[in-house]
Amino acid sequence: MEIISDPQEMQSLARQWRGQELKVVLVPTMGFFHPGHLSLMEYGRTIGDRLVVSLFVNPAQFGPQEDLGRYPRDLDRDVRLAREVGVDCLYTPEAEAMYPPGYQTFVEVESLSGGLCGASRPGHFRGVATVVLKLLHQVSPGVAVFGEKDYQQLMVVKQMVADMDLPIKIAGRPINREPDGLAMSSRNTYLNPEGRAAALCLYRALLAARDLVAAGVKSREPILAAVRQIIDATPGARIDYVALVDPATLKEVGAIRGEARLLLAVWVNKTRLIDNTLLSETRLCCVQ
Repeated sequence: MEIISDPQEMQSLARQWRGQELKVVLVPTMGFFHPGHLSLMEYGRTIGDRLVVSLFVNPAQFGPQEDLGRYPRDLDRDVRLAREVGVDCLYTPEAEAMYPPGYQTFVEVESLSGGLCGASRPGHFRGVATVVLKLLHQVSPGVAVFGEKDYQQLMVVKQMVADMDLPIKIAGRPINREPDGLAMSSRNTYLNPEGRAAALCLYRALLAARDLVAAGVKSREPILAAVRQIIDATPGARIDYVALVDPATLKEVGAIRGEARLLLAVWVNKTRLIDNTLLSETRLCCVQ
C-alpha cells in the first residue's frame, strides 16, 4: 500500500492508473477507522481496480466552537486497518497543502445545504463540498463511496457532482450499526458509559417510526411526536432537529407518499449524533 501526502504526487499516480485503463475508487474519510469505514473500503475493493482512501480531517467543515482539535486520530492504527482491507493508496494530505496561503475558493451547494445540519453548523457543507471537489480532482476516481449515515452530506455531494458535470458516480452505502443498533461513528468515542446508553434513543426512535409506518400511519406529526417523546424521555439527550423529508430534495413533507427520509440530530451530553432511516408506505424498510 502506498501512503501519499502530496496532492501533486496523488494526481500523478492517478494519471498513471488512468493511462493503464484502471478503474479507480475513492473512499473519502476523516480517519479513526471503525467497521463502517472498513465496509465502505471493502465495497470499493469489489467495484474497481485500484482503491484510494483519503484521510483528512478537514478544518473547513468545522465551526469555531466545534471539535476540530479533539477529533479522534490514530494514523498508525488506520494504516494497519487500511492494509488489512487491501487499500492500494492511503492519501493523507496536510491542511497546508489543501488550503495553502492565499487560498480563496469555496464551493456552495445552496438549497440542499440550507437546513438540517446546515442550519445547526453554518458553513459546514461549504467546507464539505469544497474538500470533496478537491479530492475528486486530485484522485479522479470513476466512483466515490460515501456512507448514508451522513445523508445530507451524501445528497450535497451528489448535487455538486451533477452541477459540476463531473464524470464520477457517487455511491451511497447503508449505515453500519453496533449490535445494539447505535450508528457507527468516530464521535461515539466521546461518549461515557451513561452517554453510550442514552445514545440508543436515536435507534429506538427510528424503530418506533418504522413501527408506526408499518401500522399504516403516514402523517408527519404523529411520527415526529413519537420520535420526540422517546428522545425527550432520555436523560442527557437533547434534540437538535427531527425532520421527515423528501429523500431527494430534503424538503419537509407533511406525509409519507411513496418514501420519506427520517433524519435526526441529537445532543447526548456534549456529543452531537446523527442518524436516519428510509420510511416507505409500500414496503417495510428495515432501519439500516
